[in-house]
Amino acid sequence: MPALHFPSLPNGHAIAAMLLTLVALYLFTREKIALETSSMIVLAVLTVGFSLFPYESQGKTLHAIEFFHGFGHEALVAVCALMVVGQGLVRTGALEPLGRLLAGLWRLGPTFAMFVTLSVAAILSAFVNNTPIVVLLLPVLVSVATRNKISPSGVLMPMGLATLIGGAATTIGTSTNLLVVSVAADMGLRPMGIFSFVVPAAMAGVAGIVFLAFIAPRLLPKREMQLLDTSRRVFTAQLCIRKGGFADGKKLSEAVARAGADMHVIRIQRGKGSYVLTFPDTVLKADDRLLLTDTPENLKRYEVALGGALYAGDVEIDDEHPLSAKDQQISEIVVVPGSLIEGATLKQLQFLDRYQLVVLALHRAGKEIVSLRKGVGDIELQAGDVMLVQGAAEQIRALRNDDQFLVLDATADLPHSKKSPTAIVIMAGVILVAAFGVLPISISAVTGVLLMVATRCLNWSEVGKALNTQVILIVVASLGLGTALLQTGGAEYLAQVFVAVTFGAPPLVLLSGLILLMGVLTNVVSSNAAAVIGTPIAISIAHQIGQPPEAFVLAVIFGANLCYATPLAHKINVLVMASGNYTFGDFSRVGLPLAVIMWLAYTAALGAVYGI
Repeated sequence: MPALHFPSLPNGHAIAAMLLTLVALYLFTREKIALETSSMIVLAVLTVGFSLFPYESQGKTLHAIEFFHGFGHEALVAVCALMVVGQGLVRTGALEPLGRLLAGLWRLGPTFAMFVTLSVAAILSAFVNNTPIVVLLLPVLVSVATRNKISPSGVLMPMGLATLIGGAATTIGTSTNLLVVSVAADMGLRPMGIFSFVVPAAMAGVAGIVFLAFIAPRLLPKREMQLLDTSRRVFTAQLCIRKGGFADGKKLSEAVARAGADMHVIRIQRGKGSYVLTFPDTVLKADDRLLLTDTPENLKRYEVALGGALYAGDVEIDDEHPLSAKDQQISEIVVVPGSLIEGATLKQLQFLDRYQLVVLALHRAGKEIVSLRKGVGDIELQAGDVMLVQGAAEQIRALRNDDQFLVLDATADLPHSKKSPTAIVIMAGVILVAAFGVLPISISAVTGVLLMVATRCLNWSEVGKALNTQVILIVVASLGLGTALLQTGGAEYLAQVFVAVTFGAPPLVLLSGLILLMGVLTNVVSSNAAAVIGTPIAISIAHQIGQPPEAFVLAVIFGANLCYATPLAHKINVLVMASGNYTFGDFSRVGLPLAVIMWLAYTAALGAVYGI
């Protein structure tokens, strides 16, 4: 039996590339550093480093400019184009009939409907980005859960995780799959078609869907939707300045300072039909009326502090004539991942003026609810944040057509337009043309974008909104790191170390270990980064032990899709966590067993298909 032998250290450039990879993986886990910033740091270090210290091997020089080639990489073009085409499905409401059909199935029985819903969600996610699938099904499931007196927490997480399982089934299911397949093709492997690995993915996926449909709901505690609480309802009233009261003859800034800085004066009425500007130095006079919108407690506090009187129209508010909010509705809305409002505060957005809606409270996954009185307007919004808003029914209906938000209330209207059949035909064409090998997916997807715009399913401003800067930059940075590891020999060295550590183990154990390693990484750092870096290493491992490299490439794909165990592992988890009021522990309770099941199922499926 040969002795265990560790490889000798590679060249300095390979060591530097490996160290930078470790730094990149660390940066990608820092919440306080934007992923875009981390990606640019990696790109800058790579390009500057290889410019100052050129790498030459066998008479060839690795030019620093090559690390920018990721911006024009076929995989990135395909990823961006598919994001846009998927946005066309969302904007036209093309998936609406399916949502209504699934909602109707729940009348036949929750268990059957749950299994069918999860299966459909998984199948759709194999072809369409899973974010619009979740956006479609969230209000549907909240509605049917409410109607059937089922806790939404028992259905929302399984639905979100089912879309992640489905996304691993085809090359276009996730951006990670496309990247891995493209990097493998760049390294000389036979290009994979859309359905090249659907058989092992489906074999393993059945086990995951069964677990999510029949076992996961029993593991999840029943949690109420905490935000939908009308006790925080706000009211619009007029605060009349009384003669001789504190505010009579005072500047508006002085009145606000006395009442509290959270008092927001919408307008000042002076006499019938005339108004004065709400400047800080505006002097208030007796009989002026300040238009305010706030909670009853705050309005009464302002009344006492300023020595005024509250009115609703021409009726003074008292025990006999309480506050009222006619035609007002309360609804829950979620900030959609990739939204342009991420990182902005409600004050910066001028949310009240823009949408004519008052934010009563904000809920962030795993954190305490922040209410209106605590200064919700100064909090930077994140994807997955749930806001409790109040406003006229017409304004809430209008918000449902805004792609920056998802309306969660049970009466949510799903979008619909006459263009939805056109969008479906275009999406089907993109998939079928690539599936039959007529055109590469990058070309068919770009053509799909043009057709979406030409048929007015989308306009160019909506195309821009569909693109995600974070995804683009992390893909480019990851491709750069992969190139550096491959060209300098770093990937070969890491593969040799992996083989040495697992010395003597059967090939199937090495394959399973690679899936597990990628699964751990994807729950800590970006799945795109982990997969692109892992692909050249996986191919080197396969060559060294004489096994089919395709099987080890699929081990990277499947492992990188095991992002179930933490809410931060995937943006879908963040969105579902906020909507279902889940905790980190809830994800561990369901996500960890699911990850183990899928890890073993993927190992068995790959072993059976490739005879390992």
